[in-house]
Amino acid sequence: MLNSVSLLRHFIAPAVLGCLCWPLAVNATEEHPADAAAATTERPVEGPLPLQELRNFTEIFDRIRSAYVEEIDDKTLFEYAINGMLSSLDPHSAYLQADAFADLQENTSGKFGGLGIEVSMQDGLILVVTPIDDTPAQQAGIRAGDLIVSLDGDAVMGMNLNDAVEKMRGAPGTDIELEIRRPGEKSLLSFTLTRAEIKVASVRNEMLSNGIGYVRITQFQENTGADLMAALEQWHSDKARPLNGIILDLRNNPGGVLDAAVEVVDAFISTGLIVYTEGRASNSEVSYSATSHTPAGDVPVVVLINAGSASASEIVAGALQDHQRALIVGTQSFGKGSVQSVLPITEDSAVKLTTARYFTPNGRSIQAQGIRPDIVIEQSEVTPLEQRVYKESNLPGHLRNTSKSDDSDAGTENADVADPGSELLKKDFQLYEAHTLLRGLTILGARREP
Repeated sequence: MLNSVSLLRHFIAPAVLGCLCWPLAVNATEEHPADAAAATTERPVEGPLPLQELRNFTEIFDRIRSAYVEEIDDKTLFEYAINGMLSSLDPHSAYLQADAFADLQENTSGKFGGLGIEVSMQDGLILVVTPIDDTPAQQAGIRAGDLIVSLDGDAVMGMNLNDAVEKMRGAPGTDIELEIRRPGEKSLLSFTLTRAEIKVASVRNEMLSNGIGYVRITQFQENTGADLMAALEQWHSDKARPLNGIILDLRNNPGGVLDAAVEVVDAFISTGLIVYTEGRASNSEVSYSATSHTPAGDVPVVVLINAGSASASEIVAGALQDHQRALIVGTQSFGKGSVQSVLPITEDSAVKLTTARYFTPNGRSIQAQGIRPDIVIEQSEVTPLEQRVYKESNLPGHLRNTSKSDDSDAGTENADVADPGSELLKKDFQLYEAHTLLRGLTILGARREP
């Protein structure tokens, strides 16, 4: 659990992971170190406050107190005013009261309660940025791009994001019904989800065939960099199987802690800028550079992204693309390029405020633009055609091959060829294509060596 001082830092989550979006239980947003004193005391002065607008505010406040159909206490009205002021700025600024503030602290450790979806607002509805792996939402079939229309029969239109998130939270084991509008579907879809304690494993890895390592980062947490380093060192230590390539899967990764994203990039490059931020306050201008410790070495890398890759994911993809260190494959990313600072107001409340934009090493802004892949590959289902094929060997009286060598594997110098029957590769076309790219590089490299 983070304390108030450590939370006085910028978070870089995606459209939902705290910044770009809320995970169903609020996710840590992008983290970006800042000086605590400066963040709380540095207040740019633009001139005197507009007196007429202040008079209008007090007049409207008084009219609501005296004439609204139901009596509302002054404390609640002020909270409404603060929420409205922040939510009108952009989709990621928000007033974090006790529950939301506590959730934000918990989520950087990768454990929170809810449904396991990263969400944002779009046209008054709740947009699913991405379901988190191995959660009730992902298992029920919720998809990135779905629009939540109602929650337990209550229309979402008119709710603010905090209210919707609060309604989706609940005790593990309890159910909630969601009505969803999905692109391409003529009617609304209904889902009943059972809430659970969400424990997100930040890094998952396995060795695919042909010596190609696969790393899946679901979101950027405090321990993500260390977990990736451990996987890379384990692969390099296996002398029996050389590491021929790495697939870094950032699809549907909504972001997370910025420091973790920097550590991931640093594992692949040994010099140069990784990311920098610019904002109005002097303490919002920060840059990060690589260190000489690069456990991935010069192993070829393919990074997988899609529309659910946001914020910190885009920082990693953009940095590796600018440094020409990796091939970016998949579809265009989400486009969340702003930094949120979590500024404690009291012991149990805070303001999450957009304070800066971040840029890739070449000065590209990702905001509302995203990262364009080097090779665009849509996710698809591929079914092999069954057809009768005739070859020379099928013809009656064909000449026999008199070569003493076995030509059955001709052209394949590397004996450790990919197993096309791998279940992971079979069900994921984009991953299969990334694996094929790296296999091609490996085979070509083996041919060039002699």
